Amino acid sequence: MAMTAANGILKHHSKQKSDVKVNGYHKKTQKNGLGNGVASRLPRHEPFEQAPMYVAVMTYLGFGLVTLFGYFRDFLRAVGLEKCHVAQERPEQKDFVPLYQDFENFYTRNLYMRVRDNWNRPICSLPGPMFDLMERVSDDYNWTFRFTGKTIPNVINTGSYNYLGFAENNVDFLKTVAEKTQQYGVGVCSTRQEIANLSLHQELEQLVANFLGVESSMTFGMGFATNSMNIPALVGKGCLILSDELNHTSLILGARLSGATIRVFKHNNMHSLEKMLREAICSGQPRTHRPWKKILIMVEGIYSMEGSVVRLPEIIALKKKYRAYLYLDEAHSIGAVGPTGRGVTELFNVNTADVDIMMGTFTKSFGACGGYIAGKKVLVDYLRRHSHSAVYATAMSPPVTEQVIRAMKCIMGKDGGNEGMRRVRQLAENTRYFRARLKEMGFIIYGNDDSPVVPILLYMPGKVVAFAREMLERKIGVVVVGFPATPITEARARFCLSAAHTRDMLDQVLHHLNEVGDLLCLKFSRRRHAPRRDLYDETDYEIDG
Repeated sequence: MAMTAANGILKHHSKQKSDVKVNGYHKKTQKNGLGNGVASRLPRHEPFEQAPMYVAVMTYLGFGLVTLFGYFRDFLRAVGLEKCHVAQERPEQKDFVPLYQDFENFYTRNLYMRVRDNWNRPICSLPGPMFDLMERVSDDYNWTFRFTGKTIPNVINTGSYNYLGFAENNVDFLKTVAEKTQQYGVGVCSTRQEIANLSLHQELEQLVANFLGVESSMTFGMGFATNSMNIPALVGKGCLILSDELNHTSLILGARLSGATIRVFKHNNMHSLEKMLREAICSGQPRTHRPWKKILIMVEGIYSMEGSVVRLPEIIALKKKYRAYLYLDEAHSIGAVGPTGRGVTELFNVNTADVDIMMGTFTKSFGACGGYIAGKKVLVDYLRRHSHSAVYATAMSPPVTEQVIRAMKCIMGKDGGNEGMRRVRQLAENTRYFRARLKEMGFIIYGNDDSPVVPILLYMPGKVVAFAREMLERKIGVVVVGFPATPITEARARFCLSAAHTRDMLDQVLHHLNEVGDLLCLKFSRRRHAPRRDLYDETDYEIDG
């Protein structure tokens, strides 16, 4: 019964237009993009430059070497020559199924523990563009840490998702948040379905719908659960999910919980997606070959590890051609891209009605927590009754709700000023400036020129560790990511830019990046980029008061 209702909610009313060819692309193509005026909004080509062959060889050798030492140390532990610090089952449990997978446990004790000091660093200040770190040391090779009582002050924060700088403690900006805290308290201790449906929640949902240009929206207290708990309410057994191979874990978990069939297409590859769509239409479900109840395409606006932007106009063309449905996760793109911060639909100048389910979070650009689902009113009304995240989860706390409202009003200019637009433009300026300088230095970086997520490829495991430690010595806080979170040959440092970063901060980060890049030999790019002047001038913009 529920699946029948969901089918009715997601039914397409739009028909395929006459300007789409057999392969799903527009006839009126332009040199650099699709037709219908979309070309001017298409982001530039996203480079995924490959490192020289010797880098891949050295990377595999590095992992092989630490793995061999890991087995040697396990031997030393087995014979009692080295103390084993890892948690173990009691002797009487030796016949039990192990709590951990064998290699997972091996990886943790022999590889991760050696470099654990580069993660989970405790912060003791506001996590804005700069923060203070608590100094800690280890006496047993990172198995345990102890605090020295000192702090590392004024570390430049390049790892936070604080895209628009709303993670702040400005008294004037936070005045309404303080007032709502005094009025409503800090928690509601109930679900929206029972006694926690505040007027604040309804105001936020209407504001989100207006901001996105859709009929309706609903909000949730946790961004991860917005995906994982709502996807099972939309699709189930007999449905097909086509998921980008680089989708976030929350999307993957939601797809698995739904019970639908999942097929993965290559990242941002329209040929791979269309091939799967064509096969799904022609072959139907396995064994029975009955038509799929629904085909749902799941993509992200900005991919948080690659910094790449979804090819939205082409995906919309394909979904219309094959009458599929589109689920767009804008966790990293809402507020961060587009002339007025309205995400990838604005960046590409596409109609929001062409996206069936618009999802986003408040944890990045809005300096809060939670998420939203937006679209047609019938879709949102259905989710209010059937989403586990709506029925069972505690409602958003009043201070968090008010924080999202005040940030969104600031972006929309409804607070009477132009601070929101200034931040959106500052983020765009910082993004292009930072990316252009990194290319000039010779680093291999991934992603789109409009993406504030900037991955720098480091490759070798030893260099990943050395990079993080060298940057912290220079008071630059960075996030480094390696296997298994990335492919084994694509370890990286991920920089997240913010409107709160000043030009002096960025220049300081770039200066130290240049030094560390030379010191550790991290400039693997074989492309040469001519130095260019600053990409933006403060006088380029006229901001209406």
